Amino acid sequence: MAKNGNDAEIDEGLYSRQLYVLGHEAMKRMQNSNVLVSGMRGLGVEIAKNVILGGVRSVTVHDHGVAEWRDLSSQFYLREEDLGKNRAEVSQPRLAELNSYVPVTAYTGALADDYLTKFQVVVLTNSTLEEQQQVGDLCHSKGIKLVVADTRGLFGQLFCDFGEEMIVFDTNGEQPLSAMISMITKVSLSVSQGLSLKARHGFESGDFVTFTEVQGMTELNGCQPVEIKVLGKTCYRLRNKPVYIFRTCPTCCAFQTDGDELLTLAKEVNSAQTGSAKVEQLDEALIKKLSFVGAGDLAPVNAFIGGLAAQEVMKACTGKFMPIMQWLYFDALECLAEEEGVILTEEECAPRNCRYDGQIAVFGTKLQDMLGKQRYFLVGAGAIGCELLKNFAMIGLAGGEGEVIVTDMDTIEKSNLNRQFLFRPSDVTKMKSDTAAAAVKQMNPSIRITGHQNRVGPDTERVYHDDFFESLHGVANALDNVDARMYMDRRCVYYRKPLLESGTLGTKGNVQVVIPFLTESYSSSQDPPEKSIPICTLKNFPNAIEHTLQWARDEFEGLFKQPPENAMQYLQDPKFMERTLKLPGAQPVEVLEAVFKSLVTDCPHSWAACVAWARNHWQCQYSNNIRQLLHNFPPDQVHVDSGAPFWSGPKRCPHPLEFSTSNELHMDYIVAAANLFAQTYGVQGSTDRAGVVKILQEVKVPTFTPRSGVKIHVSDQELQNNVMVSGKVLFLWDLFIDDDTNFHMDFIVASSNLRAENYDIPPTDRHKSKLIAGKIIPAIATTTAAVVGLVCLELIKIVQGHKKLESFKNGFMNLALPFFAFSEPIAAPKHKIDWTLWDRFEVTGLQPSGEEMTLRQFLDYFKVRSH
Repeated sequence: MAKNGNDAEIDEGLYSRQLYVLGHEAMKRMQNSNVLVSGMRGLGVEIAKNVILGGVRSVTVHDHGVAEWRDLSSQFYLREEDLGKNRAEVSQPRLAELNSYVPVTAYTGALADDYLTKFQVVVLTNSTLEEQQQVGDLCHSKGIKLVVADTRGLFGQLFCDFGEEMIVFDTNGEQPLSAMISMITKVSLSVSQGLSLKARHGFESGDFVTFTEVQGMTELNGCQPVEIKVLGKTCYRLRNKPVYIFRTCPTCCAFQTDGDELLTLAKEVNSAQTGSAKVEQLDEALIKKLSFVGAGDLAPVNAFIGGLAAQEVMKACTGKFMPIMQWLYFDALECLAEEEGVILTEEECAPRNCRYDGQIAVFGTKLQDMLGKQRYFLVGAGAIGCELLKNFAMIGLAGGEGEVIVTDMDTIEKSNLNRQFLFRPSDVTKMKSDTAAAAVKQMNPSIRITGHQNRVGPDTERVYHDDFFESLHGVANALDNVDARMYMDRRCVYYRKPLLESGTLGTKGNVQVVIPFLTESYSSSQDPPEKSIPICTLKNFPNAIEHTLQWARDEFEGLFKQPPENAMQYLQDPKFMERTLKLPGAQPVEVLEAVFKSLVTDCPHSWAACVAWARNHWQCQYSNNIRQLLHNFPPDQVHVDSGAPFWSGPKRCPHPLEFSTSNELHMDYIVAAANLFAQTYGVQGSTDRAGVVKILQEVKVPTFTPRSGVKIHVSDQELQNNVMVSGKVLFLWDLFIDDDTNFHMDFIVASSNLRAENYDIPPTDRHKSKLIAGKIIPAIATTTAAVVGLVCLELIKIVQGHKKLESFKNGFMNLALPFFAFSEPIAAPKHKIDWTLWDRFEVTGLQPSGEEMTLRQFLDYFKVRSH
């Protein structure tokens, strides 16, 4: 087994998406942390699962108890044949499969003081108040981080004690803002400086900044972060820097669910309190509801609290993100009956010795029967899809006559294993939907589930047709792109089906519930479009690594995708010439010249020819083109109207590069470009650098002389006004970034860093290049688990038939801060005639007699209905 530890390297192939959330330093700190999770019921196994996926040094799972029927409502690693067996011992081998880098052991003994000192973090679940206080006192005195988590039916709590001093290295995980400085002014004799920027900076008073590449006042370069005071939208002032220390105090809280005695106990506890701890008026109705549902054990609540608790464990291990201070309370009482005073009888909630006993204790048997008959369409079997399927299986969705249909066209990759917990290393290259369906059948054999491999869209409407959608009770999205989300939203509006929508971005997550005739749809509001990089910035005036990486992507597209595609269309499509000649401006000439080059002038017949092509292209991009740019705009160029230097502010003055076979970056480019070019034409490539150097020594590179009269556009407006390039479309290609053997990222990284060297932009490593060029969405298992827990609470409301807008909750969270916000969904907007997007005319054009409705009959029908 591979192990984490001081000398262990981080497996970027496995942890890539999580690394973009936590960073390498935090991951290294986490890999040196031993974690104990006590209590292996539904909440404990959820926390252990997320912590193991995260990649700590080791996890020990602890429990004295044996598996009972009610545990199966949420403990997804217990099966019916495990009843009567120790929960920790049964769960250990199944948890150990999640991550080969994290040893998982089971412990069934007492939590003695000397045993607890082995761990950096201790998590208590399903524990008594006495145990919490005893373990809490020891952990606090020994500097061991403590997390206490508990759920009781629709209630949950979380408590953290991270010791006398907890240093947080990064409070929110956000990327630092950057801005170009145009002027620095000394305000007084103090250290305070006033700075003016080229554009709106986005900083706030209290932020900290540092500087690079300042000319003149060079003492600012590389200084320690300094606090600023914002003076305006384009200027700010420096202040002194404070030191941040996070402190906690040792306290503990626990639920006691003693039925009718709970209210009396709460009053006694409250009367003994003093100061702010004492509540003037107890919420007796709330306390009684706790006593009614406290015996329950619900998978969605465990998923939510378990996701939060696991994130707190990671904070304790790493100092990354702000810990909860110190106690979090959660309830989802809106899941109960909407009518006031409706209380289920003891008989309705009594145990049945079935796997849903923990859920029946809260909602009774009627809801359980309804859940079993549901027919749901799950679109996507990635991280959110896997968590949804696990929760579907636990709550008994489609556990009777119903069905879950899950579709996903993707296969499993290694990078999926870090958060798509239904998959194992042996599943890599298998279809996600089929593998996920088989995995949840192991968790609950009663679930009826079918896997599809279809992309949702107009092309598959022959599969997902009218009859298919009409048969559904609802749809759950687990998608990673807006277009597919909007398509499914339109289908749900058309067929009037509920839609459960959710998404994550690192530690951020959101949930939206769409209810026919009640709420707006997903498409009713949209996020603003992403900021695009001006074309001229990419072509001639980059000033950030993001610019050079986008340029490298476009370079990849323009060299290895578009030309071969055009050439193949020319050879195979008889209408290619006709379409090409209809293109505007000079595009027909450009396309046909590119085809001629691909098929004739640039067509290689040997590996040496591919190396020669790569060497000449290097010369063109990193030397000749830069020399031409400097010929047009010399380093001392000034603006005629203002006299200001042309190369100033965001315009960095470039310099040409001189090729050298002893420069590793230069050779990285040649090897990657030559191999990609060779693959395009079916020529055998090579990674033998000595052999490549030998070929390069024979390559003749033409002498370049800058020419006068070459037009270089300074602005996008100037470029758009030029008829030669009007209407040109730049296509972006989704890179195969997770394959380190296909030369794709080798080319992107080398191309980007060479161009960065041209413009004196600091280069970046392969890991960050993948994030930016691949437009990767950072992801972590904790957020996914918490988000899906909330989604499934909304699902329970839908199945019960809730009708009130205030019963449903849209949610947003940021586990890094931590921050949680819940709101009623926005009501479906009504138009002048009191109609919403859900309303429509339904016309039966074909009468029962077989006659078709006439135009006059249709108009008369319309007039009547519109009034």
